[in-house]
Amino acid sequence: MIRFFENDPYAPIQYTYEVSNVLYHKRSKFQDIMVFENPFFGKILVLDGVVQITEKDELFYHEMLTHVVMSSHPEPKKVIVIGGGDGGTVREVLKYKSVEKVYFIEIDEDVINVSRKFFPRVACGVTDTRVEIQCMDGAEFVKSRIADIDLVIVDSTDIIGFAKSLFTKKFFRSVKNCLTPNGMYVSLSESLHFHKDMVIAVQETLQSVFPIVDLYTAPIATYAGNWWTFSVGSKQLDPRDIRTRQKIKCRYYSKEIHNSAFLPRPLYRRLMARKLDW
Repeated sequence: MIRFFENDPYAPIQYTYEVSNVLYHKRSKFQDIMVFENPFFGKILVLDGVVQITEKDELFYHEMLTHVVMSSHPEPKKVIVIGGGDGGTVREVLKYKSVEKVYFIEIDEDVINVSRKFFPRVACGVTDTRVEIQCMDGAEFVKSRIADIDLVIVDSTDIIGFAKSLFTKKFFRSVKNCLTPNGMYVSLSESLHFHKDMVIAVQETLQSVFPIVDLYTAPIATYAGNWWTFSVGSKQLDPRDIRTRQKIKCRYYSKEIHNSAFLPRPLYRRLMARKLDW
């Protein structure tokens, strides 16, 4: 039996997957890309030795990354998606009828092409006429924008390598400047179980730029620590409140999930005061 041993640089444990078949394995200009099949999870996308998505559970990540801020905004029209070369976040954004334009900024074109071939249900929205694909550094793209963007969604790899540029104060300032008055930003921010200090660091950096910052979580079986966090920065809207009147179809996300996803405020205050003893 062939097995894949994940090479997560931050996890204190190692995940192992049975490999039924390797469908693709090449190195792009930026990273090692592999797709293999697993009896339980189906096809799995791996970048630099770390699992990014699986067919079975990608919905939890993509829906939670996207719909919390999309539903918190009264009428999102222009959205920037940075990273997320598999196309899952773009797919979820396009569920909103108000969306007129999606700037899909992925530095590695090979990830988009591989995902379109092996994960067509995930990448199904990238050819939509509302989507403009630009293969470049997302940090560079937001620098050139005026204040016309409603939401910036960052779907990056772990906070290492070229992804580090998407978690700096300089980047967050550029994001804030490109947003409309009701604009919001969201990004993954690692595991509350395994990467608590990293979660706090992202929150603190956001707090130095945005007047409203918050944290919500979701259970994701294939990500290190399983209790995954998402960090929000907002110019004036509380992301805990649902404002959209648009009806969307999801398999996991709902109004009830939205309301329960954010850390209770006393727990959040303890986290930020570094008073959690776990």
